[in-house]
Amino acid sequence: MRLQKILGPLIPLATAMATPIVDLGYARYQGMVNTDTNVTTFLGIRYAAAPMNDLRFRAPTPPTPVTGLQQATEQPAQCYQDSSAGTSPTNPLRQRQVSNVSSEDCLFLNVYYPSDAVGVPVGGLPTLIWIHGGGYFFGSSSQYRGTDLIAQSNRGVVVIIIQYRLGLFGFLGGSEVKKNGTLNAGLLDQEFALRWVNKHISKFGGDPSKVVVWGESAGAGSVLQHIVANGGQTKPQLFRGAITSSTYLPSQYNYNDPIPEFLYNEVVAQANCTNATDSMACLRATDVQILATANQNMSASAFFGTALWTPVIDGDFIRQRPTLSLAQGKVNGEALLSVTNAFEGTIMVNQTAATSSNATQYAFELFPQFSSADASRVGSLYAGLGAQPFQSNAILGESTLICPTYFLLRAFAGRAFKGEFAIPPGLHGADIAYYFPSILIDVPQLLTQPLYNNTAFINAFAQSFLSFAISLDPNIKVDPQSLTPEWIKWDKGRRTEMVFNKTETDTPHIAPAKTSEALIERCRFWESVGGITGQ
Repeated sequence: MRLQKILGPLIPLATAMATPIVDLGYARYQGMVNTDTNVTTFLGIRYAAAPMNDLRFRAPTPPTPVTGLQQATEQPAQCYQDSSAGTSPTNPLRQRQVSNVSSEDCLFLNVYYPSDAVGVPVGGLPTLIWIHGGGYFFGSSSQYRGTDLIAQSNRGVVVIIIQYRLGLFGFLGGSEVKKNGTLNAGLLDQEFALRWVNKHISKFGGDPSKVVVWGESAGAGSVLQHIVANGGQTKPQLFRGAITSSTYLPSQYNYNDPIPEFLYNEVVAQANCTNATDSMACLRATDVQILATANQNMSASAFFGTALWTPVIDGDFIRQRPTLSLAQGKVNGEALLSVTNAFEGTIMVNQTAATSSNATQYAFELFPQFSSADASRVGSLYAGLGAQPFQSNAILGESTLICPTYFLLRAFAGRAFKGEFAIPPGLHGADIAYYFPSILIDVPQLLTQPLYNNTAFINAFAQSFLSFAISLDPNIKVDPQSLTPEWIKWDKGRRTEMVFNKTETDTPHIAPAKTSEALIERCRFWESVGGITGQ
């Protein structure tokens, strides 16, 4: 995968005439106004200190105060990241148990708000925080434009787009990190940004009591993590609503389980720190390019379509397996909107590999702690689901993206809405361009243009998210003329969801449908083996 280089200001300087200034206490930032759209942007606001040197592999800390006026008119450097997911036909964990400029100094966020011609915010608006996806190993704030969401909201929201540490920089596990560092640093970066929003968003016209957090793929997985964070008792409340687009929940092991320990030891080896008396001190002193290379090499060795660097159960921020917290109703937030795509797993499965041609073998490789008997149960469960590699596609898509969404819905039953994006081919990530039409990302597997370029459909789909962000109810529509019919809340009895599709004659078809009982049964299986899959 290649991330497109994105440098320079977001808006042509010819149209950025006004110069609004915000004082955050630790720094004064000057943004810019697009006088054509009356949207003000502040790009590259520092929300935490640079996690470098002794702060590497530690929790985020407040920024160091600076004097002088800081310009917030250019995209910040992105966090160090990988250029690809796993490419290996087998799982090395079983066998052994970009782009714009990358920097460790990457804990920045972008703010977009509707304003008048001189940048004054409207004030008191609901706030929408976007957490980018990318498997916890790539992505940046520069790929997304908050102006897209403001337009679909009828200028009714303030938008924040955040960055967080990725790959081994943000998700290194192991007992040594627990003793002399911070686990889940990438998640803590996100929470630090949420707390920044709680403290400062009113200065940009946002209402801190009306925050909704939204993410796609690993961004949606991050939202899930914040829903279950702190045993569901995060104080103060950092968001009232949550939106997940394709909730990503890969294996999430205890921080000191064999797999996180193996990954830690491999990083130590590649950084030439094996013989150090203090391996964490050695890693902090290691040149960042050596760690970036280890990050890249190890990620490429992962099983095809999977990521090595993911959250762990740290016993503090994430106290137990997420599925357990969801089953127990230990959640943050008041309401939920979750959308999955019809065929989530396809782009993450090697369609020609031998391991993908047999459902049992594929399950055995996908989950390195599965026994042969566990894998055989999966093979039997998916045997009647069509020809291969469709079964393998479904195994990956349902176990890692679709079923975690239903676990979320159950935790919010009666105060949740479920949707399915089914525009053919309904692949993972195909929905993004419908609500971020100006997305700047060059990833071959992901679509950057809507395949179904129907304005009425696009507006109905995108505005559903923004309507929820504003009122926690997609039925209170931004545009009363929207094609979307009444959206029934999802609960354990009715299990009704809204399907966004088109007809054979290319007209929009948006209608409620019942969740498949067969799918729910397969999800029950995945929940039952969560202790083995690490979910």
